[in-house]
Amino acid sequence: MAATVYMEFEKPIAELEKKIEELRSLGASEMSTEIDALQSCVETKRQEIFNNLSRWQKAQVARHINRPFTLDYIQHLFTDFNELHGDRNFGDDHAIVGGLARFDGQPVMVVGHQKGRDTKEKVFRNFGMPNPEGYRKALRLFQMAEQFNLPIITFVDTPGAYPGIGAEERGQAEAIARNLREMASLTVPIIVCITGEGGSGGALAIAVGNRVLMLEHSVYAVISPEGCAAILWSDGTKGQQAAEALKPAAQDIIELGVIDEIVHEPVGGAHRDHEATTQAMGSAIRRHLAELKEMTPEQLVEDRYQKFRAMTRMAE
Repeated sequence: MAATVYMEFEKPIAELEKKIEELRSLGASEMSTEIDALQSCVETKRQEIFNNLSRWQKAQVARHINRPFTLDYIQHLFTDFNELHGDRNFGDDHAIVGGLARFDGQPVMVVGHQKGRDTKEKVFRNFGMPNPEGYRKALRLFQMAEQFNLPIITFVDTPGAYPGIGAEERGQAEAIARNLREMASLTVPIIVCITGEGGSGGALAIAVGNRVLMLEHSVYAVISPEGCAAILWSDGTKGQQAAEALKPAAQDIIELGVIDEIVHEPVGGAHRDHEATTQAMGSAIRRHLAELKEMTPEQLVEDRYQKFRAMTRMAE
């Protein structure tokens, strides 16, 4: 079990849980009533805090180091996973994982961003920021799924595509644009799950789907709050102000028609209970996949086209 990592706004909870641990360490049976009372206070406080998160706080929850990543969803929801590597052009990008698996016994193709938890893994996964070869690997798997008539399920969790010089030299923008075009025309069901950060084109390159699901405390925007603040006010520390302007939370995004369903998280965030979170996401995937399987290939393409045509709204 990973060590508990508290966010700044969780300090009242951290203090209460510290008191509980101190009382438990005393081992006195007469402390049980006081421990139970404090535990009740923790649950009440946690419910109060997480029911009233600001957009900036939601961005912090979406980035939590213990939040479930793609490989966690694969472990809990899929069987017979066989990871496929490489783009058959340059190399294998570890920020994108994908391969063949079974979902409720049905063969599917699963692809997603993968972050790391410790320093070594973060570097290995490039902090979840794919290079062009990552998107080309994803595209290769999408095309394979179409060839064998397999539904595609993607998990999106990235701060954005890697902006390094090498990535630009190898065609980062072209790789993302090609994925957008090709995903739009695939004739198999595509379900997209926004599980953490949905950052700009780096997210959208594997997020052109018939159904887009989003965890309750995830964010999805054209740029990070800090990046937005740096551009608008030349001050990256104004992320909180930028988050309110961007409106990247699931509750904002669903109003624009960008996503189809908000998947609720356990109280305290997905990082507190991986199994409950993955099962909630699995239930949503199951429902939408059943609907999409009733559509013809032509209907799937048209459904995806109309979905993206209908997104957002004009304000005068």
